[in-house]
Amino acid sequence: MERSGFGNSLEGLAAEIVGCRKCPRLVEYREEVARRKRRAFRDQEYWGRPVPGYGDPEARLVIVGLAPAAHGANRTGRMFTGDGPRGAGDTLMRALHRLGLANIPFSRDRDDGLSLRGVFLTAVVRCAPPGNRPTYTEISNCLPYLVRELRLLRGARAILALGRVAFEGCLRALGELGVEVPKPKPTFAHGACFRLGPYWLVASYHPSRQNTQTGRLSEEAFLEAVAAAKGLAGL
Repeated sequence: MERSGFGNSLEGLAAEIVGCRKCPRLVEYREEVARRKRRAFRDQEYWGRPVPGYGDPEARLVIVGLAPAAHGANRTGRMFTGDGPRGAGDTLMRALHRLGLANIPFSRDRDDGLSLRGVFLTAVVRCAPPGNRPTYTEISNCLPYLVRELRLLRGARAILALGRVAFEGCLRALGELGVEVPKPKPTFAHGACFRLGPYWLVASYHPSRQNTQTGRLSEEAFLEAVAAAKGLAGL
């Protein structure tokens, strides 16, 4: 893997992502959240910038979410980190830990010692959006970063898309990479697996509180989706 050159390595691309100001609405919101803070985190310094991908540069499995949480990754600066013991990050880490892909079953802050094996975490949008709802234009502005990450992650063989928006974004990204996406396009359904060029695309409901606490997504059902993606990645 090429590891030098601004924007031509994962490190260079991460630096480029962190400096992005393409979407005025998202820039204003992420910075406002960082200034106001949540009462529980009032003594902490918020990241308040776009959040780059994180994980193993030799990853065979890429896990793609929607966007950083306003008081989660927008605060900590690391994907799927800081949204609490019942949040998406810890739900994901418990699954990865049970499957031998993470060394600890939680993701609280950038100094918690988390290490991932064969897994890279990213998202279709890198800034926290108001109401967790990015616009189509905002997704389009951000999608080239996902395309470039996938290009740099040369060992990737499976992509786990968390939620319908991430799933649609992954289809668009794969198309940009030159992968033939069939028509009609694959349809999102929890646990569905699709072979697209050199990749397997696996769909899962997002492990958000909204899904896990309402019973739409159980931890075991989520674990099964992650395990399927792990197997298809050859991990």
